[in-house]
Amino acid sequence: MGAETAEQLQVRARDALAHFVEVRESDDGSLGFEYAGALCSLRAVNLAPGLDVLSVTAVLAWDRPVKPALHKKVAEKNSMMQFGSITVITRGKLADVILRYTFPAAGLEDEALTTMLLLVLSGADQGRQGLLP
Repeated sequence: MGAETAEQLQVRARDALAHFVEVRESDDGSLGFEYAGALCSLRAVNLAPGLDVLSVTAVLAWDRPVKPALHKKVAEKNSMMQFGSITVITRGKLADVILRYTFPAAGLEDEALTTMLLLVLSGADQGRQGLLP
């Protein structure tokens, strides 16, 4: 496949996602989409020569009351996550729950890239369950 730039990797990721979701390009160059109710963002980044990664962020829940039960649910979900980690970002009495996962993706064939993206998004779907009233 040869050397691939982060920009080319992001185009391939967009093309892979387009089979499952409506993808839009944000003003900052990242890709935005919704998956199973989660608001998602994806960006390809070159960390070093030959090390291009895809960074996926998914907002699983927002404006949730900050309570011990929320932190307990997130800890339980994290123990079951295979791809990524879930964090609680508090803003006063409310919190957002975010899934983040970054993985090296340069050199992955299209089918493997699609599989990785779907595995991460499946985790977002599972992580979102039980976080909303």
